[in-house]
Amino acid sequence: MSSLSATIQDVFNEPGCGKNANKSEAERKKGCTKQLQPGGAAGGCAFDGAKIALQPLTDVAHLVHGPIACEGNSWDNRGAKSSGSNIWRTGFTTDINETDVVFGGEKRLYKAVKEIIEKYDPPAVFVYQTCVPAMIGDDINAVCKAASQKFGKPVIPVNSPGFVGPKNLGNKLAGEALLEHVIGTQEPDFTTPYDLNIIGEYNLSGELWQVKPLLDELGIRIFSCISGDGKYREVAYSHRARAAMMVCSKAMINVARKMEERYGIPFFEGSFYGIEDTSDSLREIARLLIERGAPDELMARTEAVIAREEAKAWAAIEPYKPRFAGKKVLLITGGVKSWSVVAALQEAGLELVGTSVKKSTKEDKERIKELMGQDAHMIDDMTPREMYKMLKDAKADIMLSGGKSQFVALKAAMPWLDINQERSHAYMGYVGMVKLVSEIDKALFNPVWEQLRRPAPWENAGKNWQAKAIAQMDAEAAELAADPEAAEKARRARKICHCKTVDLGAIEDAIAAHALTTRDGVKQHTNASGGCGACAGRIEDILAALPATAMPAVPVLQAAE
Repeated sequence: MSSLSATIQDVFNEPGCGKNANKSEAERKKGCTKQLQPGGAAGGCAFDGAKIALQPLTDVAHLVHGPIACEGNSWDNRGAKSSGSNIWRTGFTTDINETDVVFGGEKRLYKAVKEIIEKYDPPAVFVYQTCVPAMIGDDINAVCKAASQKFGKPVIPVNSPGFVGPKNLGNKLAGEALLEHVIGTQEPDFTTPYDLNIIGEYNLSGELWQVKPLLDELGIRIFSCISGDGKYREVAYSHRARAAMMVCSKAMINVARKMEERYGIPFFEGSFYGIEDTSDSLREIARLLIERGAPDELMARTEAVIAREEAKAWAAIEPYKPRFAGKKVLLITGGVKSWSVVAALQEAGLELVGTSVKKSTKEDKERIKELMGQDAHMIDDMTPREMYKMLKDAKADIMLSGGKSQFVALKAAMPWLDINQERSHAYMGYVGMVKLVSEIDKALFNPVWEQLRRPAPWENAGKNWQAKAIAQMDAEAAELAADPEAAEKARRARKICHCKTVDLGAIEDAIAAHALTTRDGVKQHTNASGGCGACAGRIEDILAALPATAMPAVPVLQAAE
């Protein structure tokens, strides 16, 4: 069993990565990604990457060894779907505390594994190492080995503490855990020439189920999916597949390459996003299976299915193309979607003004150039301020991105559509392409955007009020300068309060004419009875300002009502 540092170095030396192959040995040792700095894990840490890569294995108990926040922040953060067990959606954590930090958390981990097996009896338990227990030296490998021997269940250590690197490294460390502890440990009941592994597919919003009927019709069996809607036993015997398709742009390239080296399973990288990409992937699957022993007539059946499904999909999206004429899209995503979704959007008649490549490989960027031309606007890292400016200046009509960018679009009052892992709609395959076009159309032409862009009624009212107030002040100044006596008379006739019930001039005249000295007297001789507290206070001020000779030697005013 290799150490964590040796495993990480092996991942960094991955020969299956085209970018890595062009580096010198010294450059490969530095790693293929910039290491995280303290406080810089906002984009996802290695633990997060490992958890989201393996959690879609639906019948496995996923136990996080660490503080409760690690599980709380990572629980259910990927919208994968299951056709069977839902134990994968239960959050298990050791919730270590200060005492465990001092004395070690290995006993707590062992007890947690024991409790999970006794209560839930899963086929396996995956134990994820996090930063705190890794720093205090908890040996989860030893604990998992002891628990596995004691309870007769596979207990798999996933060594991916967050501080070792970013999310993409965590994806690969999760793959290493499968290669070392799971793949090849069991045998299938039977095999066929049509057995296919799909690697790096997570069944987001159930989108794998939009492609599975096509494979079923062709007689192609999804032997194992790593890891969307996957089962532990399927992954354990996945080494007996005939071919493999890698979906998630190098996130698990180490799994695909090592399975090819160890078990002779050829693989290719493909995409089921977009009409043409889906067709190309089906053809490549058929070609690999034929090379591995499937009948030649599989290709003819594949072409027949492609022709039928393409005709249906093109017909379904044709009505949207005139509506999309001249519409521009800003795509903020990464990995396989940085080029596969580009193809889908272009098929719908939309124009791409830019696509992010922050998490994309060299091969991804080359595919983008093939689709968008050599002058393609590839964005390495766009700040929220830049996104906002691009949308506000109408350089893009809609933004497709993950959930954390949605508020930039909403602030700019521009349409936004979720394209990342949290999304609620499935966009894979021919049916998914039609759904994607439909959702973009709904977002673009939703009447709420036009309403949001109109000035609010109070904004216009506020501007008019301000202009009127300035004009009124100027007019008063001019009146005072021209005829001070008339200006004073006009001032006395004005209301002294916004309640519009008391005239300053009427109060002063009544006091002078009737020698009023109490508020009741003022109420009786004026129209001040309905005034607010400010009016009452002003009446008291007027009475108090009268000459002392006009005031009787009796209590002047009662308390304010």
